[in-house]
Amino acid sequence: MITVHHLENSRSQRVLWLLEELGLDYTVVRYARDPKTLLAPPELRKVHPLGKSPVIEDGGQVVAESGAIIEYLVERYDTERRLAPSPGTAEHLRYRYWLHYAEGSLMPPLLVSLIFRRLKSAPMPFFARPIARGIADKAMSTFAGPAVRNHLDYLEAELAQRPWFAGPDFSAADIQMSFPMEAAASRVGFDGRAHLQAFLERIHARPAYQRALAKGGPFDLPG
Repeated sequence: MITVHHLENSRSQRVLWLLEELGLDYTVVRYARDPKTLLAPPELRKVHPLGKSPVIEDGGQVVAESGAIIEYLVERYDTERRLAPSPGTAEHLRYRYWLHYAEGSLMPPLLVSLIFRRLKSAPMPFFARPIARGIADKAMSTFAGPAVRNHLDYLEAELAQRPWFAGPDFSAADIQMSFPMEAAASRVGFDGRAHLQAFLERIHARPAYQRALAKGGPFDLPG
């Protein structure tokens, strides 16, 4: 039996979604974030030294990192190859690209944006607030903001060519891309990028996505 160590409002939601798409049996161990810091609880360190989620246990194996978990589950359990294009095809190359792009390229500027937004409202001495806000605004206008917009324009152009990231068919790459897409929608918005919005609407309509939400609990990323 697969066990998912699931942290609320986190990347582990897409692991639940993948398991639902695969039709696998699994159990969920839930963890709540610290209400002040929003960090994962120390109990997760008992499962993996970094104390982060997602982490799965399967037959004595402990697997961490979203991309690694998705590749592991697809390679081991997707015997009909419904969620990964055939090796050697252009679709498979795109599939692998998006599996790595999601966390390697797209999430860093989104994370930087989140940090600077929080900096502006973080508790600090009154005399430091104008300085902190000035630094945050400058970083957003010269680095994080343009970087995020560049990525969103790129993604909009890609999805204008095909309905799913790897090609004409839904794949696990779309599951991997779902978290940064949800984060982008919550933190910066799509600003009229119709293909990005349509992608979110398509994934939200999938029965497996909805079943995963029911098992994982509310999914509301901070803006």
